[in-house]
Order: sequence, then C-alpha cells, then structure tokens
Amino acid sequence: MDRIRKTIIALMLLWLPFAVTAQPSKVKHVILIGCDGFGAYALPQAEMPQLKRLMQEGAWSLTARSVLPSSSAVNWASLLMGAGPTVHGYTEWNSAVPEIPSADTSRFGLFPSVFSLLKEQRPEAVSALIYSWQGIGPLLEKAATTIRVAGKDNDDFCVDTAVAIIKSVKPVLTFVHLDEPDGVGHNIGHRTPEYYKELQKVDARIGRIVKAVEDAGIANESVILVTADHGGKGKGHGGKSLDEVQIPWVVYGRGVQKGRALTQPVITYDTAATIAWLLRLKMPESWRGMPVKEAFR
Repeated sequence: MDRIRKTIIALMLLWLPFAVTAQPSKVKHVILIGCDGFGAYALPQAEMPQLKRLMQEGAWSLTARSVLPSSSAVNWASLLMGAGPTVHGYTEWNSAVPEIPSADTSRFGLFPSVFSLLKEQRPEAVSALIYSWQGIGPLLEKAATTIRVAGKDNDDFCVDTAVAIIKSVKPVLTFVHLDEPDGVGHNIGHRTPEYYKELQKVDARIGRIVKAVEDAGIANESVILVTADHGGKGKGHGGKSLDEVQIPWVVYGRGVQKGRALTQPVITYDTAATIAWLLRLKMPESWRGMPVKEAFR
C-alpha cells in the first residue's frame, strides 16, 4: 500500500503544474474595456477608486507593454489579434488596411482576431463591439461581430450603449473602446492636472460598466479586463519612452487571484490570447500572444 500511495503522490506532483494553469471554470462572459492613451505611469497617483478596487480584488500589472510604434491602430490590432505588426500587418496609428500583407487571414478576410475565433468556433455565441474612435471599425471583421455600435467619439454614449447591451443581451464577448484620456493627452498633455482630472471621468465610466455586469446577474461567471493601447509623453505618443509604452493591465472576476501584482512580462497581444484561453477557443498558429495564466487561480 505504501508503494501505491507513493506512486499516486508522485503522479499528482507531476501533474500539478498543469492543474494550476487550467482555465477557470464557468467563465461565460468576458468584458474588455480599452482606454485610449492611458499610460500606466498615471494610475498610482490618479483618483480612480473603481479601477483600484478591481486591482485590489483582482490581478494587475503596471509594466505591461504596447508594441512599437506606441500608436493607436497598430496596438488595438495587436491587442485584438494576438500578434504584433510584422505578423498582422497594421503598422500605423490610423491603419485601416494592413500596410504589410497579413501573414494569415480568417475566413472573414482579415487577420484572425479574438472575435473571428469566437464566431468560427462558437457561431451561436453573441459578441458586442462598441467603440468611440472610428479607427477601431476597420480592424474587426463585420461578419465576425454580432452587435456593432460606432460611438462617434462620444465615450458616454458608448458606456450607455454597453450598459444596455450587457444588461439585456449578456454577450459572451464585449469590447468597449473609450477614446479618453487620449484626447486630453493630445490637446493639453500627459502628466497634467487636466489629464488626471479626465481619468476620474474614465474611472466613473469603468465603474458603470462593472455595475452593469453585476446588475445583469453575470458577475460570478464573468471576467473583466481593463487595459489601454499606449500611454503618452507631452502631447503625443508613438515613441519608445516608458511613459508611451507601458500600459495598465487589470483583470478581475471569475477565477482571478485577488490582489495579485503580476511578475511576468505582459505584452498587449497577450490580451487576445488570455480571452481566447478563458473562452476555450483554439488559437491559430499565427498568434504570438500567450495567456496570462499567472493572474488566475
């Protein structure tokens, strides 16, 4: 009996590393909130009680990184497509089509995104895309999104719409793009009082989306992820400074470790990989992102 017991224990120890990285059970909804131009440098000093509560009750990194250049379309593409610009081909701040031919395409005609994976592998699943900056639209295949709303540079409209959709439809995957604080960063500047004041409004919008998830009765089976495309320096971005490259990455909800400061590097294309992993979607070979398993129990 002792020999059998020792053999069982040895097998358990052998499989333990695989057990602790299994997907959290019963994750049925992922809500991705993207805040344009939100540099990670700003979060410690910012008055953002809603987001900081998610950090305290979830996992987070303030050293996650964008791809280069630290500009909008190239990074939103990377975040949603699980790969960098040399693979997906979108290389400019306002790319509407790949400047480099994409190394792979989905059956919808664009480089595979987390939305196209969901549509291909779970065609019955409802997805929702709500975006403030119009540059988001060309990055995601229309046929791969169930609900698609262009907010026309109005973040409050986007949040109102997202709240209504989450409560009524309860999509499997929801992406809400908010254009601030990027606008204030460009018009007034990063690291200014006005920038930090705008982050208070961003925080309130995040809080409303989180509350909608709770009001919809799906909080116990949801994961909420808050991140950005890039930060900024002065009145711009696109360069190589850490203010421009480092972005917040905050995850909260089902199966997420509480108060966990992530120690492993996180790159923006890991976001798509993490969402695909949570929703049990098979990732294409062309993706370069890796699920951030450290964030989960």
